[in-house]
Amino acid sequence: MDTLKFIYDKKLVAISRGVYGEDLLKAAQIINEEGVCLLEITFDQSSPSNLIDTPKSIEMVKKTLGDKMCVGAGTVMTVEQARAAKDAGADFALAPNTDVKVIHEMKKLGLIAVPGAFTPSEIATAYNEGADIVKLFPASILGLEYVKAFRAPINHIPLMAVGGVSLENVKEFLDNGFMSAGVGSHIINAKKIKAGDFEGVRSQAAGFVKAIN
Repeated sequence: MDTLKFIYDKKLVAISRGVYGEDLLKAAQIINEEGVCLLEITFDQSSPSNLIDTPKSIEMVKKTLGDKMCVGAGTVMTVEQARAAKDAGADFALAPNTDVKVIHEMKKLGLIAVPGAFTPSEIATAYNEGADIVKLFPASILGLEYVKAFRAPINHIPLMAVGGVSLENVKEFLDNGFMSAGVGSHIINAKKIKAGDFEGVRSQAAGFVKAIN
């Protein structure tokens, strides 16, 4: 799999926060059936078992769905987490911040690196240190006017929008300088899944796929 090309082609990343194991596998299969082919499984930094839960879930999804689902490890904030993601079979790794040593480790491991940034300086630093894509996070806070302002001089850096991406604005982000968009609870909603509402997950996934196409 050419992971970078896959992200460029498929664009929509479903983000799983707080959903792991069999529940996540079921959700992953459902959203994949609806055309979502990129999944981010986050490390919960507050959980003492995050180095077990996230890698196990990555392994499970990759084993079941193979190349039908490109799987990233999210909220990768340490070198140890980057290594655990790679060992589990992750295709790419994302972070909410710009940490040079973590970016370097992602690249050393052969992962597509998607660190997070907010300011033009952070965006440029992340890219110059080896990021394949820079995640603008949180993307919705300052709106598209902010993006349009800094895109004029910084128009060569691939950006992924994450944070506040919804059914109403996802297409707008993709039409205004972003090559990809990450969506959290609007698709994989932990409360819905805990209640067994997997059809709600399916409906949201289908809605986002329709919105970007």
